[in-house]
Amino acid sequence: MVCVAVTYVIKPGHESEAVALFGKLTGPTRAEAGCRMYLVHRSTSDTRKFFLYEQYDDQAALDAHRASEHFAQYATGGLFPIIESRTPEIYEPLSDV
Repeated sequence: MVCVAVTYVIKPGHESEAVALFGKLTGPTRAEAGCRMYLVHRSTSDTRKFFLYEQYDDQAALDAHRASEHFAQYATGGLFPIIESRTPEIYEPLSDV
């Protein structure tokens, strides 16, 4: 399993646009064969800050997600231009815990 945790800070004035774009990404991403979880959170103290938690079966499933049409349209073409900062981290579970 591959886990992805990304913190986004959206440019001022684009918060509603980000919410809409995350919403458009959620359904198609959750429907992907290798997606186990895709959950977007919004900070309660900073409305421009979002946290995305994703789980995929393996790296190939994550790669397929990143190559998908909906990722190109709503992330690369939609979210990325309105992001002030983006901090992605990829994790894998500890097998013995």
